[in-house]
Amino acid sequence: MGLSKKQKQILTFPRTNKTALICDGAVRSGKTSVMALSFLLWVMHEFDGTNFAICGKSVKSAERNVIVPLIGMTYFPKNGFSLKYSASNHLMTVTKGSKTNYIYVFGGKDESSYQLIQGITLGGVMLDEVALMPRSFVEQALARCSVDGSRFWFNCNPENPAHWFYEEWIVDKEKKKSKQYLHFLMEDNPSLSQEVLDRYKTQYTGVFYERYVLGRWVMAEGRIYDMFDRSLHVVDAPPSGFCIKRYVSMDYGTQNPTAALAWENYNGVWYAVNEYYYSGREKGQKTDEEHYASLEELTDGRAIEEVIVDPSAASMITTIDRHGRFIVVPADNAVLDGIRVTATALKSGRIKFCRNCVNTIREMESYVWDEKASEHGEDKPLKVNDHGPDATRYFCMEVFGRESIGPVMIGGR
Repeated sequence: MGLSKKQKQILTFPRTNKTALICDGAVRSGKTSVMALSFLLWVMHEFDGTNFAICGKSVKSAERNVIVPLIGMTYFPKNGFSLKYSASNHLMTVTKGSKTNYIYVFGGKDESSYQLIQGITLGGVMLDEVALMPRSFVEQALARCSVDGSRFWFNCNPENPAHWFYEEWIVDKEKKKSKQYLHFLMEDNPSLSQEVLDRYKTQYTGVFYERYVLGRWVMAEGRIYDMFDRSLHVVDAPPSGFCIKRYVSMDYGTQNPTAALAWENYNGVWYAVNEYYYSGREKGQKTDEEHYASLEELTDGRAIEEVIVDPSAASMITTIDRHGRFIVVPADNAVLDGIRVTATALKSGRIKFCRNCVNTIREMESYVWDEKASEHGEDKPLKVNDHGPDATRYFCMEVFGRESIGPVMIGGR
C-alpha cells in the first residue's frame, strides 16, 4: 500500500533546509514508523562512523515503537542494510556497504534522565513521545547534537496546550525554530480501513477523544469520567450465572479514606460487587491489621486471583502478604494511562458497579481535573474524591493492561 501525502513529506524532510521535523496529531496516523524509516535512511546517507540517539518515554517504549518496527521492515535487507540490535547495550548498529553508524536508545522518564545522555556526541536524535519527556532530558539530548549537519526529529500525540513543547516548538511565537511541522489525522494513514477508523472514533471520549482522535492540543477540564452514567454503569446486582474470576483492588489511606472494591467477572463484564470504604479522618485511624480484617470480610471466604494495592502502601502490602491468604501485587500507578484505560473500559461497558458501592459511585461522578495544574501544562486529577476512582484505576490497569497505542507499520503489518 502506498504512502499518504503527509507520510511522503516525512521522507522528503532530509532534502529541506530545516533543522527539525515535528510530527504530531492523532494516534494510529502512521507518523511513527515512517519517521523512523526516514530517520534511518538520512543517517546512512549523510554519515559514517557517527553516533545517534532514538529516545522514548522509556527504553522499552522506544524499542517497542521504533526499534522493533525498524528491524522488521523488509525494505532494509532488500536494499543492502544490516541492522543489529544489542538489547543489553541498548545499541543498534547499522551497516550498508562501507558505512557503519551507531544508534543508542535512551529513556526520558523523569527529571534525572538527562544524566543518562550526558557526555555523548550525536549526529542527530529522534524523540518519540516527546511530549511525555521532561524538558531537561529533551534539551540535554538536543545539546548533544554538535556534529555538522545534525538534525532533530520529534514525534508526539497532543497533550495540554500549556505544555512547554507545544509553546516552545509548535506555537513558537517568535519563530526562532528552523522546523518543518506536520499535523496528522488518522485519515493520513492509508493502511487503516474505514471499519478501523470508525472503531477508534467510538473508543475514546472527552479529552482523550479530542487528543487521540482529533489530534488537538486541548486542556483537560471538568469531570474526568464524563462518560460515567448511572443508567449504564450502575446495577442492582450482577447477572445470574457462573463467576469466572474475582479480584480486589485497594487504595490505601491513613487519615484519607481507604477504599477497596471486590470485582467479579460474569460473561466478560467486570462488576464491582461490594466496597470497603473507611475514612481515618472521620472515624479514627485503623491499623493495617484492622484493614486486613475488613479485607477478609469483603472477600467473604471466596477465592481471589489477586489483591491489587496502592504501590505506596508498603506496610499494607506486607501485612496482606504475611497472612498468606491472598496473592498481593502493587498496582501500576501510571495515572494518565490508568485514567485512559478506565475511561475506555467504561465506554465499552466492560466495568459496572453494583448499587451498594455508594462511595465509589459518588466519587466517579465528582472526580475532576485539577484546573491549576492544567494551567501550568500538567494533567492530573484533583486529589479530592479520588479513592474509589483510584481503586478502580488500579484494577483496570492490572486486568486490562495499558492497552498501549503502538506504532502502525507501513502496510498495516
